[in-house]
Amino acid sequence: VVDVELKLTTPPDVLYHGTALRNREEILSKGLNKMSRLHVHLSQDIETAKKVGGRHGKPMVFVVDAKQMHADGNKFYLSENGVWLVQYVPTRYIKEYEV
Repeated sequence: VVDVELKLTTPPDVLYHGTALRNREEILSKGLNKMSRLHVHLSQDIETAKKVGGRHGKPMVFVVDAKQMHADGNKFYLSENGVWLVQYVPTRYIKEYEV
């Protein structure tokens, strides 16, 4: 087990998740899952999210209502390299962003 030093942190109101367009339907129906990672990775800006999504094909970006998610009791962590981390993002907190 990797011990990742993470600090529980209050997120900004909005965060972004970049992914490949081919993942759109699954995310809209199931939310953002960590898959084989320890956490779901979120970005603080659209440009970073677009770059991340572009690594995997035609990019798309989801907007995450981090403020409401946090208010509802979800925990957010900020890694040392500026990536926001959560266990899961339910669909009710996700909106599509036109890239």
